Amino acid sequence: MFISTETKQRTFVFHRMSSSRAPLAAVCQVTSTPDKEANFSVCEQLVQEAKERGACMVFLPEGFDYIGSSREETLSLSETLGGDTISKYAQLARKLELWLSLGGFHERGHDWENDRRIYNSHVIINNEGDITSVYRKSHLFDVELPEKGVSLKESAFTIPGPALVSPVQTPIGKVGLGICYDLRFPELSLALQRHGAEILTYPSAFTVATGAAHWEVLLRARAIETQCFVFAAAQVGRHHEKRASYGHALAVDPWGEVVGDCGGEQPGVVLVEVDMDRVVRTRRNMPVQQHRRDEAFYCVKANPK
Repeated sequence: MFISTETKQRTFVFHRMSSSRAPLAAVCQVTSTPDKEANFSVCEQLVQEAKERGACMVFLPEGFDYIGSSREETLSLSETLGGDTISKYAQLARKLELWLSLGGFHERGHDWENDRRIYNSHVIINNEGDITSVYRKSHLFDVELPEKGVSLKESAFTIPGPALVSPVQTPIGKVGLGICYDLRFPELSLALQRHGAEILTYPSAFTVATGAAHWEVLLRARAIETQCFVFAAAQVGRHHEKRASYGHALAVDPWGEVVGDCGGEQPGVVLVEVDMDRVVRTRRNMPVQQHRRDEAFYCVKANPK
């Protein structure tokens, strides 16, 4: 169904840049390890490549800063938003004059000294190096799938975020923020769409088993039901002996068509034109939101006797 990632990127970007002035977004995938310096070096190279190819906003995945090999290591490597990691990305955004979606930062919690717990935080940085929005992951991945070899309990060390945040106005459109497991909750995407989102983003570190089964179909479903672009930066490959990720960082258009795929083998970046006319046309031609009934209608009631 798909041509190779390399060929697809060349063909797709050439066509868009030669025929339109719509902004370009870059969707990345990486293989984070517990080595924060090495992870930053890889991400920096991808961001620089994206800038050279014309992107004005770059999306990095959940765990872009690191993926620890144990609970203790994960906690010990965490930082505050004012720490070295976010500072380096702010400098990079300012230097290259582009926006960054940092899709899952291990942020020390509000009561870190007492409870040693963290947030999984999606940070948006503008082209001046300022943090414009922070969304803290609200649905935590506590899943046991013994037949698939999946056993993760994110709530053991992560605090659920208190609320959604308003979509962020960016050079590519209004971006609604989610993280990974949030993808499985259509209520979240619909709420963001009602608040003006034109683009949804789900930076992720999907397991190999759940990714193979559900990743693409969920992303396409979220795009179709909200009539938004959906960008999902991803982790790929083996992070350490205990964990590996599915990859296939995807970009999906408002019709549900996959327009960019980084593949399932190695780090990379795919560039996508963000043509807001496609959102407008899709919503005009199939006015799903206008056809939606009021909230009370969807409350199931007992049949009248």
